[in-house]
Amino acid sequence: GRAYAAAITAIMTGEAYAQSARIAAVVGPFEAYPKNKSAHDGVMDKHRAAAYRIPTDVVPPTLLSAARQAWDDAVTLGRTVGYRNAQASVLAPTGTISFMMDSDTTGVEPDIALVKYKRLVGGGMLKLVNGTVPAALRRLGYTETQASAITAYIEQQGTIEGAPELKDEHLPVFDCAFVPANGKRSISHMGHIKMMGAVQPFISGAISKTVNLPETATVDDVMDAYVESWKHGVKAIAIYRDGSKKVQPVSTNADASNSKKKVETVTVEKIVERVVEVNRPQRRRLPDTRNSKTHKFSIEGHEGYITVGLFDDGAPGELFVTMAKEGSTLSGMMDAFATSVSLLFQYGVPLAHMVDKFSHMRFEPSGWTGNPQIGMAKSIVDYVFRWLGHNFLSAADRAALGLVTHSEIADATPQLELIRPDRNEPVEPAPKMVASVESPTVRRMNSTPDAPPCPRCGWLTVRNGTCHKCENCGETTGCS
Repeated sequence: GRAYAAAITAIMTGEAYAQSARIAAVVGPFEAYPKNKSAHDGVMDKHRAAAYRIPTDVVPPTLLSAARQAWDDAVTLGRTVGYRNAQASVLAPTGTISFMMDSDTTGVEPDIALVKYKRLVGGGMLKLVNGTVPAALRRLGYTETQASAITAYIEQQGTIEGAPELKDEHLPVFDCAFVPANGKRSISHMGHIKMMGAVQPFISGAISKTVNLPETATVDDVMDAYVESWKHGVKAIAIYRDGSKKVQPVSTNADASNSKKKVETVTVEKIVERVVEVNRPQRRRLPDTRNSKTHKFSIEGHEGYITVGLFDDGAPGELFVTMAKEGSTLSGMMDAFATSVSLLFQYGVPLAHMVDKFSHMRFEPSGWTGNPQIGMAKSIVDYVFRWLGHNFLSAADRAALGLVTHSEIADATPQLELIRPDRNEPVEPAPKMVASVESPTVRRMNSTPDAPPCPRCGWLTVRNGTCHKCENCGETTGCS
């Protein structure tokens, strides 16, 4: 398998460099090529030499010949005209993009498990079953009936170990990165490293791939992984120990907690239930005839109306959000959302808490609103709760949440009164300058206007290279 991967990768990068040389013949090599010609050509020679070291006894002659010919062309053409590209290839990992492409894996990354569970940002789990198992079984000589029985067993048990009519010698074909929920087999970390070492000679950059270690891995195991990667010529390596994150996006079990943790959770739930029974919140109902406040809004052409029913003391007690296009999916979702918010009002949840949690949630439709208090809205929910905050919260609560208007900032700016020393008369003050007084919350939001909320705690993230990180809990959106 490693020899096949090496040959395919050699063809991929060799053909890329050969084409880069053909482009250089027309438009010239990359800018720094002339002063780096000797070093760059030396790297090309190393790539070509590695293609001739691919084992000949396990790779079809046609595949091996194509890999070597690709690098012969790349080196021969490049010697004459140079190369348009300094680098031609890297290797991407398996991630969300692979799910969007309907691929089980990409690059040289093995599947995490034949049956895995992906945790969704909005809550819930998505069960993913490897779709290449039936094809692999047919390739190994199993009949359609046998393949269907084995596939059904995998979906039911979460592992292929013990499947009916499966031969033991075929088990290694289906080994994955993690030990399955009801199995014992997995690919060792050296299997990952050896595969990376096989294809690294044909990659310009590094390989973006996780080397998975079991939950029982020690510090020495991690050190050994780094040392072996260096010995195999791997340029970069990312280590992940199973269970090292409190919440990991993909796992082999729908409930990643162990049995001990389950017992503790049940005990806590019983205690909470007893407290709730003693201190049940009382619902405060609105009178049959009540005052209300209605506000029309528009977000990038999506018009709607916010109607807030008021208690006798003027506090909000119910919410209606009516979208202009009645009957649409968006309208139905906002009706359901407004009903839940109305219940929160009536059960005494503080409005400041809701504004803090729901403001700046980002999803479409979003855009300019025309409301001078709000300006840009990241979503309808964002607009609704920022408007509620501006209209029903005290000045102190609004300031704590960053809902400060320009007039309030101007009023809070101290002004100096100047006296003419010769006449002891006041000098006419200069025009007022609005100071940029921002609360920490406003400063954080303004510094990251495109940042998504944290998938774990909901806090607004900040940019961290090409990804984002949460300053509240330390979660990242993909980068370490």
